[in-house]
Amino acid sequence: MFDLPYVAKSIGALSGVPVRLFENGEQTFAWFPAKLPKDPFLLCRDALFSIAAHVGYVVTPLFHYYGIVNAKNASIVVGPTSQIMASEQDLKELAFRLDVPKEDVPAFLSGMNGIVRLPVETLLSMLCTVNHFLNGGETLAISDVAICGEEQQTLKTTVEQRRTARVYEEAPQPQQTHHALAVEEALMEIVRKGDTAALRRWLEQAPAIRGGTIAPTELRQRKNTFIVSVTLASRAAIRGGMREDDAFTLSDGYIRRVELLSDQSKIMNLQYHMILEFTEQVEKLHLGHHPTKLAADVANYVRHHLSEPISTERMASEFYLSRPYLSSKFRQETGETLTDFILREKTEEAKRLLRWSDKSASAIGAYLGFSSHGHFIRVFKKYAGMTPNEYRVRHALPPQ
Repeated sequence: MFDLPYVAKSIGALSGVPVRLFENGEQTFAWFPAKLPKDPFLLCRDALFSIAAHVGYVVTPLFHYYGIVNAKNASIVVGPTSQIMASEQDLKELAFRLDVPKEDVPAFLSGMNGIVRLPVETLLSMLCTVNHFLNGGETLAISDVAICGEEQQTLKTTVEQRRTARVYEEAPQPQQTHHALAVEEALMEIVRKGDTAALRRWLEQAPAIRGGTIAPTELRQRKNTFIVSVTLASRAAIRGGMREDDAFTLSDGYIRRVELLSDQSKIMNLQYHMILEFTEQVEKLHLGHHPTKLAADVANYVRHHLSEPISTERMASEFYLSRPYLSSKFRQETGETLTDFILREKTEEAKRLLRWSDKSASAIGAYLGFSSHGHFIRVFKKYAGMTPNEYRVRHALPPQ
């Protein structure tokens, strides 16, 4: 009989990642490398406990990994961890979704940053080792956990059918193709300009491309092509004004996500979403008819401080400009006042949270740095044309 609390504590001490022990559905032990006012595991508890296999894992929207080992009536949950540290703004939103009191948010950010970062492969290897001892010597490899056997078998069948068909079919007629380099340059120029309307038009008439072979299997070919695309898109976005750390973090996150997929159609959909997101991120930075560096810098600053009361004085100091000059120059270059831009961006973020979270309008207003709920309502109505609650009702998601 194993001393499960000792096993859980040892896992945490060796990995530097939070560990919890559940027995008969109740948490009986927890170990954390740093104090957290609230456990982020609560947001993905249902997803983890729905895993019936001895070893499994989930990946959150912030690319945090949680792993679980199930043994009889006990479960050991490890996480969150990730290979790349989440941004401060992302962690603030995570705290908001967890209802962390405002005064405890700094401690939450510090605790999250104190967790050791691990690649998903390291986490899975650790879980497989623990499983070996807890489940009667069962031997699992990372591929047994990370790769779906049914999907792989389906893929293998499809590949073999196509290979067999080619043997007996006549040589196919060459399809009309376009020069890959020209197509790539046109698409990346759309990303650089942040022109989402042009991107959607382009995708409706996307030309066929006969690319080179860069992998031995179709699945690996699709993933490698995705990685090349996200690398190019991130560089195009940087040339369009996106901050390097933002672009690289987004790129790294997409690459980690695609490596977890084993379905080609899902990879294709993720690739479309990836290119669209980079284009949208650049579009948000292009203010006015003739985008300038100052406008992009202001947009980047506001984006990274949405959950704070944004001071024009502090922003001007950040850019080594006087407040009157910054306000005047911004209006001259974009056609709108700095205050209007800040409040409009906060309103757009409020729309996203109203639609995709279950937080109350008052909680969202407080999170976005408004001085009072009444102030939030007045600003939202001015820029959205309706109250926060009216917006939520109108854009409520249909029941699942």
